Amino acid sequence: MFLMLLWLAPGMAAAAPPDAPDRRVVNGQLVLQGIPEIPAGLTDSLERFNDSRSTLFAGWSSDGKRAYVKTRSDGVNQIHSIRRAGGPMRQITERKEPVGEVARQPGGDLIAFSMDEGGSGYDHIYLLDPETGQTQRLTHGQSLNNRLAWDHDGRRLAWRSTRRNGRSNDIWIMDVNAPGQARLILQSPDGALWKPVDFTQDGKFLLVQYYASITDSRIYLLDIASGALRLLAGDEREPTSNVATGFDQDDSGVLFIGNQRGGSAEVGHLPLDPDQPVRYMDESITWDITEFRLSRDGRRGAFVTNEEGISRLYLFDPQKMEAERVWRLPVGVISSLDFSPDGRRLGMTLNTARTPSDIFVLRLRSKPLSHRRLVRWTHGTVSSLDPDRFVDPELIHYPAPMLTDTRTMLVPAFVYQPRRRGPYPVIIYIHGGPEGQFRPSYNSTIQMWIDQLGAAVIAPNVRGSLGYGEHYLKMDDGTLRENSVMDIGALLDWIATQDRFDENRVGIYGASYGGYMTLASTVHFGDRIQAAVERAGISNFVTYLENTQDYRRDLRRAEYGDERDPEMRAFLQRISPLNNVAKITTPLLIVQGENDPVVPASESLQMVNALRERGQDVWYMNALNEGHAYEHKQNRDIFQAVTLMFFERYLKP
Repeated sequence: MFLMLLWLAPGMAAAAPPDAPDRRVVNGQLVLQGIPEIPAGLTDSLERFNDSRSTLFAGWSSDGKRAYVKTRSDGVNQIHSIRRAGGPMRQITERKEPVGEVARQPGGDLIAFSMDEGGSGYDHIYLLDPETGQTQRLTHGQSLNNRLAWDHDGRRLAWRSTRRNGRSNDIWIMDVNAPGQARLILQSPDGALWKPVDFTQDGKFLLVQYYASITDSRIYLLDIASGALRLLAGDEREPTSNVATGFDQDDSGVLFIGNQRGGSAEVGHLPLDPDQPVRYMDESITWDITEFRLSRDGRRGAFVTNEEGISRLYLFDPQKMEAERVWRLPVGVISSLDFSPDGRRLGMTLNTARTPSDIFVLRLRSKPLSHRRLVRWTHGTVSSLDPDRFVDPELIHYPAPMLTDTRTMLVPAFVYQPRRRGPYPVIIYIHGGPEGQFRPSYNSTIQMWIDQLGAAVIAPNVRGSLGYGEHYLKMDDGTLRENSVMDIGALLDWIATQDRFDENRVGIYGASYGGYMTLASTVHFGDRIQAAVERAGISNFVTYLENTQDYRRDLRRAEYGDERDPEMRAFLQRISPLNNVAKITTPLLIVQGENDPVVPASESLQMVNALRERGQDVWYMNALNEGHAYEHKQNRDIFQAVTLMFFERYLKP
């Protein structure tokens, strides 16, 4: 045990009163309330866990000789370029805020990227010359601008924006040589998300993605000149999931992923000629497809499946509608696929339980399904840590009641178990979403808890999680919301049956929707949970839906229910943790970003005040320069230290 925080023994510090004074750190940007002084040197001692560095693939240069990547500089992700495996990186952007999307101009080397300020969620679009570093801002005002798509000439850029009224997710287009003349080309008739996907070669038509919910997404064809919109896939009356990838080689059809036939997601080709049938890939893919990418000329494709959290990579022949798995890849999570301009290399980000995200490049032969070998271009650092000492997760399935009858179902979960002798304290790690999924990627926080606290970590994918089919995904919708909370109760039951765990020392952690799950678990199972940490969690579904950013509201109503309906409103009030605060006795650490556009800071503050009015022990942390996530390393480091202090206090014997 490395941290001897004996002065943090339970009972030594009373709960802070409702008017608890602020203590400000990190140049006044981080506000701490009711949190004991952080021991001198603690943050430094944890630096070996906090200093791991990931590198994310962001695309290719026009000549294919350089890869663009995002990696940390001065505490936030910036754009860099790298020319070869193991080669040096050249930093291109030097901004105070982290860079978001990156989209290189076809036929040119300009880069469009998105970036917000202070985590506000109001992304704006910038145009960057990577040779000179000169940057031009293309969008302005208090609006969200992202989901970028270039035309094939590299002259026009289409994107999703809320600039019209701050609420609607419209599509705009701009000639980058005349940035002051942006034009609205699709006006959203509802609160759903509309985004551009791909232009035809002649630039006359735009492939558009419509997203109403995780189970209702459609594909449209937009005539840019007339504004005429044609539905290609999906149906409002019988919703299905349909995700567009792009036009085929001659613009005669569209490649997409859909579940129109009622099974798992599958790759399909949708002809623009309505008299022609949809073709599907012959091979049966029984798992969700998380990413699908076409080469610029449409001759090649690649997609990634999610097999109980593990990524599998497939090369795809669009002409033959055939796929072939790429074998002998590291076991982990793959994302950010992108073909080089000549189609001969496939870049990607790959992350494993023992290594942070790194850039890998798959060299391809002339045939669409042929490949040579995978080359690792970057080597992310894990500071002075020895990756061989990291704990790999074990996939288990624990029983949970079906709730509607006497049957049980099996809930998947990943278990990280210390190598030392048990029984261990346990931290339950709940993912966000709610349509999220815990996947066994590199997680320095989990490895730190195992090493410093001697705790086991269990990450369940409760009902409602992605990756297990549409039926599982819908099992927490609307009035079924608390069914997923009951899965935490079932996990606590399972923990009690395992000799390796100490059922009397259980903590719980969750962010965003996982924050709601954390709060709700303390309402229902507080007598079995000794400590709870929640970041940016929903405390009251009604106030959350009323105060989240306008452009998100209808999208969230599709998942949680419409608070304007009296019956649903009453249900949401009944299950909200804020209205059940009298049942909470578990000590809480609540963490927030002041500029959060997703879960407003008011959700955390009202929970903190309600708990303190009852004399409940609660620590509170608020970052004034952050949004929904802590993007600045200094803030993250303090957050990690305080979280460790909190669990140390309540989970040690």
